[in-house]
Amino acid sequence: MSTKKFARESAVIMTEMVLPNDTNTLNNLMGGKLMHWMDVVAAIAAQKHSNSIVVTASADNISFQEPIALGNVVTLKAQVTRAFNSSMEVFIEVTAEDIPANKKVMTHRAFFTFVAVNENNKPSRIPELVPETPEEIENFQGALRRRQLRLVLAKRMKPEDAVELKSIFNLD
Repeated sequence: MSTKKFARESAVIMTEMVLPNDTNTLNNLMGGKLMHWMDVVAAIAAQKHSNSIVVTASADNISFQEPIALGNVVTLKAQVTRAFNSSMEVFIEVTAEDIPANKKVMTHRAFFTFVAVNENNKPSRIPELVPETPEEIENFQGALRRRQLRLVLAKRMKPEDAVELKSIFNLD
């Protein structure tokens, strides 16, 4: 296993069309179906980075501000933003396109966390992530703060130990 991988190596693009079986009574994509697609595309990105089986550890705030209509083409882009020991954060961006109307809109963004596991379902070490572009560097730098916030909210880290969060609020 390589000890380092570039963020771009984990990039995944998945495209789906919203069909009648995917919609609610308002003919919009059901939220659960979208979350399923987001989980799939993010898991593929995490697998590409870790070369391992991965399991979903968390999904950050997914707010439904823009409906995605029946017949829209949904494009989901995912890429690992940072790798820790066995876990990695994946950024997902979703766009919906009404092709006949020539209209495309960004509908959702979220961060998911995955853990790489071995054949015994135990966490396994993963390669370090190397960001290259300004956006990759920004996501990489913010990932530690987001990770500490997740751990504090899950009561797996004491707030006073979240050094990166303290620096945001000047709590030192």
